[in-house]
Order: sequence, then structure tokens, then C-alpha cells
Amino acid sequence: MKLGFCTNTTIIRSLPSAISAIIPHFTPLPNPSFSEKFTTSVHLRCAGRKNLVLRVQNLGYKGEQQPVDLMDSEKEVVELNRNLYQNIEPYYTGFLKVSDIHTIYWEQSGNPNGHPVVFLHGGPGGGTAPSNRRFFDPVFYRIILFDQRGAGKSTPHACLVENTTWDLIDDIEKLREHLEIPEWQVFGGSWGSTLALAYSQSHPDKVTGMVLRGIFLLRKKEIDWFYEGGAAAIYPDAWEPFRDLIPEEERGSFIDAYYKRLNSYDMETQYAAARAWTKWEMMTAHLLPNEENIKRGDDDKFSLAFARIENHYFVKRGFFPTDSFLLDNVDKIRHINTTIVQGRYDVCCPMMSAWDLHKAWPEADFKVVPNAGHSANEPGIAAELVAANEMLKNIIKKNVL
Repeated sequence: MKLGFCTNTTIIRSLPSAISAIIPHFTPLPNPSFSEKFTTSVHLRCAGRKNLVLRVQNLGYKGEQQPVDLMDSEKEVVELNRNLYQNIEPYYTGFLKVSDIHTIYWEQSGNPNGHPVVFLHGGPGGGTAPSNRRFFDPVFYRIILFDQRGAGKSTPHACLVENTTWDLIDDIEKLREHLEIPEWQVFGGSWGSTLALAYSQSHPDKVTGMVLRGIFLLRKKEIDWFYEGGAAAIYPDAWEPFRDLIPEEERGSFIDAYYKRLNSYDMETQYAAARAWTKWEMMTAHLLPNEENIKRGDDDKFSLAFARIENHYFVKRGFFPTDSFLLDNVDKIRHINTTIVQGRYDVCCPMMSAWDLHKAWPEADFKVVPNAGHSANEPGIAAELVAANEMLKNIIKKNVL
């Protein structure tokens, strides 16, 4: 049974008997452990043929490390690293003035002469963190992180003026030009996936590959699901403090009610709304509760930028001209090597959006992590993100040879 297809790649998911017929060196495990259930990949490079990848996913099969014979052609077995890399420090940091109002923080780490990759953080308003560098091989990649307008170390903090999706796309280009990078790989999760799609559709010639996580297409049904009561069916305990900040007569639209408070002239009103908004998201971002993440809602500086900027973008529907804008423009990026990683139990950005993107873009590799929610820091998602970067790294290496 074939599910989707990728450029130069075939993905096969089938029943044990079919797998055994295709890959005779694979034998079923009677009671596979958690680690053995992870994806096993056998990569083959055949003379005169396209690359073929056979992936056996979550079926409890263990490989015997024997390559598959295909007409005695050249064979190459590639095992992808799935572990986060060690913590590293940036070798260069700076600030770039991108408008009369805004200055953005940026940093570089890894290999100064490596393949450039830009990390697009979530929120919007979430900012970057040192742990974001760990998804990339620092020997191979030149890793660029930056804080979007109003977020993290960028100034002015939590500013909504001249802060739109299209401003951020222009900033990405200004940063690329400032760093004298002809083209780069793009990595983004949650809102970062939204921005990655919008940027790549605007500048497809500047993108060498993409890794997308926790797909968010910023459609009305996605906003309504999370902020107007849908996700409350799963997290009623987390929802009630978010709900109760708003008087009953204003609960027809929580997005609008929070907009009013997050833009109040009274800073205490802003902070109270920001804390409630941020805690709601932090309490639902992991499949299993993460206390460290939840505590971020108590940080007034972080919460203010996170809540104000998110709400600003969501009220404006991402500043997109239509609800399905990102899906409608997939043809512009169909040729770009891309992996989509999605947690099965993602409540913040439910799988319906990743599924819709997968159906519109079957050429992209699609990875569903069965035991994960939304956060990139959950073990199964982190493993797939690292592996996706490793796959793109191998493609780049082969193209250079």
C-alpha cells in the first residue's frame, strides 16, 4: 500500500506479510520495545535509478543490517542520527535594523562555512532559545536564529506597529542579504511553519529545503478550535481560567475580548490577560504536562510579547488575503525537498491542518509521531526533526559530489 510520494522517494507502508515479501531480511518482533518501534529506514542508491527508500513504520520489525539486493546494483545504507546535538554557543550575534521602528536580534552558530539554515520560531512572539540550535549538525550547518519583530531580544518589545507576516518575510530577506547568503534551508514549527510556508512561497528560489512541524495554516477553523472552546473539551481544567478572565457577555469571541485587554492603556490589565493567554497555550503544548513550560506563563515579559503578538496576528487572520492562502499556493514550492512532522495528539495545532497540507502536497515527506502533542521538545518529535535535517544534509552532500 503506497501512501503519498516524495521526489525521488517511495514510501511503503503495508502489512507484515507484504513487508516480508519486499524486505526478506526483516523479521517481526514478538513484543517490540518502544525504541524498536521507531522508524527503520533502509536507503538504497541504485545505478541508473532514482533513490528508493523503504520505510517500515511502527510495525514492530527489526532489521538485520543487511542491504536489499536489487539487480546487484550499487548499494548504500544510511543510518540517520535521531538524537539532539550537544549544546553550543553562537560564534556571532548582532542586531539588524529592519525599519524605522524595529531592530531584530540574530545569531549564528555551528560551522561558519557550512550549509546555512534559518530557524523560524513560533508564536508569533515566542522568540528563540539556545535549545533551538540542537536540531542541527553543527559540523555541517551554519545555524541562523533570529527573534521576530517584538519578540525575544528584538526591539521594541511586544510592539504591534508595522508587525505583519509580510513585514517578517521582508525581514528574513534582509537578514539573508545582510549575512550574504545566496539561499538557505528553512526550519519552522507551529507559527514557524506558517511563516516558513509564506516565506518560501514568496521566495521559492531562496529555499534549498524545509522542515515543518506542528502545521498551522492560520485558518478560521484552527483559531476557533483552540481559542473559542474546541480544545476545552480535552483540557477543561486549563480552559476555565482562560475563559473566566472574560465576562460572560463578551464570550461570543474570546479572540476579540482578549484583544481589547491586551491593548488596554492599563498595563496591569495587559499583564493579566497576557498571563492567562500564555498559560492556556503552555498547559496544552505537551502530550504530558511540562511544568517548566507552564511556568513561562508567569514571566510577564515573555507573556506580554507572546500574547499580544499572537492575538494581533490571529485577529488579522495572519494578514493573508484568503482563508486557504497557504494551501492555494503550494504549487510554488512543490519542488522543494520538505519533511512535515506532526504530533498525533497535537491540541494546539491539530493534525487536520498537517493532513490538509499533506493532501495538497503529497510530494513532501509526512511523518506522524504517534505518541506526541505539539511541542518540538517532545522526544518523538525531536527525533523526527533531527532525522529530517539529517536527510536534507545527505541530499545536499550527494548533490555536491
